Formats: sequence, C-alpha cells, structure tokens
Amino acid sequence: MTITNTTTAGPATTGGAAPHTTTADEAAPHRTAVGTAATGATTAGGTVVDSTGARTGEAAEVIACARERIDTLDDRIIGLIQERTAVSAVIQQTRIESGGRRVNLSREMDVLAHYRDALGRPGTALAMTLLELCRGRV
Repeated sequence: MTITNTTTAGPATTGGAAPHTTTADEAAPHRTAVGTAATGATTAGGTVVDSTGARTGEAAEVIACARERIDTLDDRIIGLIQERTAVSAVIQQTRIESGGRRVNLSREMDVLAHYRDALGRPGTALAMTLLELCRGRV
C-alpha cells in the first residue's frame, strides 16, 4: 500500500522540496495495515474484538482506514511544524542581527488570538506549545 503525502523527506527547509511518497510501512511500521489479520480477544458473549476495539470485521476495516488517514495527517502536521520552526529561526536570527529582540510579544499575541479564534480555548494551549517549539522558552 502506498500513501502519497505532501510533506518533504527529512528536515524541512525554507527552500522547499519535492513531495515524498511514503509506503504505509514507512509511515507507520508499528501499525497493522488494512486487510491483514489483527490479533483479537473473545468477549464472554463470543464476540471477537480486535486491536481497533471493533466488534465486526466491517467496523474494524473502517477504523483501520480512518486511523491510517489520521497517521498520514499527523505526519503532515509534524512536517509543517518542522517547517514553521525553521522559518521562525530565520525570523529570530534576522531580528537579532538587526539589533532587535529574539521574541516579538505582540506578534505572539496575534498568533495566540488566531488559534483561539479558529479552535476555541484549546487553540490557545496548542498555540502556546507551537510557539515554544518554534522559539524556545521565554
């Protein structure tokens, strides 16, 4: 099975790179691929429950496919965060070299508001984590 994603192979750069085609085994070697037998346990009622928690084969297949999609999305999100970190480093270095401060708090407030407006209160916590990843602790 092959998954085509739009992240780049290796560390992200501001120059960009060609899309990378990732096999399911490369993207998630520890996960069970769709169509393979999953280990299961039998409940007291005789129903087999596999590693997805599903009680039917059809449900297990739906869950396995959805999990595979989530894994692909997670890989893309991680790639975007790595790219954002690299861009942030350029901004910080340029600001410092020009005699400015490493962190621009008014810009960070704008980022926090953007995430909060888009994702609600949990967006603020996500933005705080993202800012810390990109610029380090203040």
